[in-house]
Amino acid sequence: MTPPEAPVQGQNGRGTDMPPAVSVRLEVIKRRSDFLKAARAQRRGMPGFLLQARRRASDEPDPSAIRVGFTCSRKVGNAVTRNRAKRRLRALAREILPQLGRPGWDYVLVGRPGATVTRDFAAMREDLIRALRRIHESPQ
Repeated sequence: MTPPEAPVQGQNGRGTDMPPAVSVRLEVIKRRSDFLKAARAQRRGMPGFLLQARRRASDEPDPSAIRVGFTCSRKVGNAVTRNRAKRRLRALAREILPQLGRPGWDYVLVGRPGATVTRDFAAMREDLIRALRRIHESPQ
C-alpha cells in the first residue's frame, strides 16, 4: 500500500504563500579562545541567561556570519539539566538571532542556575530580544 500524494504547490513542494528563507548563516563557536574573547566583551544579564557579545575584528575570518556559542557550568545542575538548558538556549538562538543578530558578531549565551531550565520560554524570548537591542544600542 502506498501513501497518498500530497499536493505540490510551489517551489520545492512548499506552498506558494511561504516567504523565502532568510540567508543568514549561524555558525557555532567551538574554540575556547573565542569564548574567552566574548567573555571580555559586552554582557547583559537577564533573568534566564547571560548574553555576552562582541564585534569580531576585521582580520578575523568570515565577516558575514553570525557566530553563537552556548555554555552551562556545573552550577546549572547535573548533565541532564545542563543539556536541557543548552537545548533551550539553542532554540532561542535559532529563532531570534537570524532577525536581530548582526553579521560579524559573536554571541555567547550562558545558562543560569535554576532559571534557564525553569523560566517560561516566551519570557526568555523577550529577554533575548531586549538584551540584543541593549547591546547594539550601546557604543562599542
